[in-house]
Amino acid sequence: MPRRPTERKVYAHAKLRRLRREEGMNQVEMAHALGISTSYANQLEQSQRPLTAAVLLRIAEVFGVDAEFFSDADEDRLAADLRDALADEACGVELPAAEEISEAARDHPEVARALVALHRRYRDAAEQAAALAAPGTGDGPPPLSAGEPHDEVRDFFYTHHNHFEPLDTEAEQLAEAMRLRPGRVADALTARLAERNGIKVVQAAPGRSGDARRLDPDTGLLFLSPWLSEGQRAFQLATQLALLEHGPLLDQLARGSAELTSPQAPALARIGLANYFAGALLMPYTAFHTMAEEVRYDIELLSARYGVGFETVCHRLSTLQRTGRRGIPFSFLRVDRAGNISKRQSATDFHFSRLGGTCPLWTVYEAFSAPGRILTQVAEMPDGKRYFWIARTITRGGFGHHAPRAEFAVALGCELRHAHRLVYAEGIAVDDPRAATPIGLGCRICERRDCAQRARPPAGGRLAVDPDRRTYVPYPVETRTP
Repeated sequence: MPRRPTERKVYAHAKLRRLRREEGMNQVEMAHALGISTSYANQLEQSQRPLTAAVLLRIAEVFGVDAEFFSDADEDRLAADLRDALADEACGVELPAAEEISEAARDHPEVARALVALHRRYRDAAEQAAALAAPGTGDGPPPLSAGEPHDEVRDFFYTHHNHFEPLDTEAEQLAEAMRLRPGRVADALTARLAERNGIKVVQAAPGRSGDARRLDPDTGLLFLSPWLSEGQRAFQLATQLALLEHGPLLDQLARGSAELTSPQAPALARIGLANYFAGALLMPYTAFHTMAEEVRYDIELLSARYGVGFETVCHRLSTLQRTGRRGIPFSFLRVDRAGNISKRQSATDFHFSRLGGTCPLWTVYEAFSAPGRILTQVAEMPDGKRYFWIARTITRGGFGHHAPRAEFAVALGCELRHAHRLVYAEGIAVDDPRAATPIGLGCRICERRDCAQRARPPAGGRLAVDPDRRTYVPYPVETRTP
């Protein structure tokens, strides 16, 4: 039986103070409510002592939060965002030490979030100014945006740990009421759309449209691409059902979020939530979670059972964070050969830079050299945290000799302490430090100085070029200029 890594100590940091203030308590009142001394409460807020299991239970009872509320994931991601912002060469500031950035994100999260938000506004303004300065632009200045809509939607899903219990509950109840059978739901969904919504499904793309799904509200026709697989067809039907029958719930979740400030963000979030509902309807939470644990998260077995594709199963696995029935907290990504990340969902703290490329040593890019094979990797970040990753390529389109094809790699990763629960970790020395591949947050902000794959100097440092190794190496101390 694989040895489980030692559990980390849990510290309250600034979160306990925030909970106390939201409840209108002072430290004395909180200590009384938790049944601890005032000095102990103060030590907990100052992170001088870790939270015990007994205190965590009392906090859950008093404040209505679970232990996951005190995980390091939010602080780690915020620290990465803050480092990203401070490392921007255009800002012209000296990059603080990684420990100081982490402390700022941990102890003063609101200040850190404000700095990250200011940096995003600065980047938006700089890009718009550059566009105005370019010759031949006569359309006038674009309005200053509150933020990049896609980034806001990503943050929205991340804040919720990629789990929306209201959608899971509604989808699970609907699947039970309709008596949906795994892998055979398309016909039942087609019938419901016709009976409840007056929608007729036609398997033919209108005109020259390449859309997988398009609803014509005037005729009541739902056009589905004739090239969709049975699982893809079911997913598109379930998404349309979510938009038609659960629109108020989607609006409530999307429009009630503080992260979605730009005008386009709520609409994008609504689409993402509808897709979430579709996955939850095809793979109802309780049954899917049970089988995932039984087969040790074997994606291909889950794909065969539920009649959906590899990518769809990976995405669903990244959402299993129901209180009392949690799955492994995964990060899920989809990238192309150029490194563009088109999907990024996370229930854990794994984070890559918003600005600049990701790490070429990451196994998700190696997947392109082995199409269709599942690759694994133990990856170690610069801060010493290790993750277990699986990656595989997928292909979209390609029906007909002249039809365009799109190739992506999808990756699913978790903290190394969960690897023993995965079938993919069998036979891998996950506890051996020599088995880990050192990767980073992308060359622009990665502090590793001994990487043969480095494409540019790290932030906050100056490097010389070694012509023999064709890479960057640190300047010798005696040759550095002031």
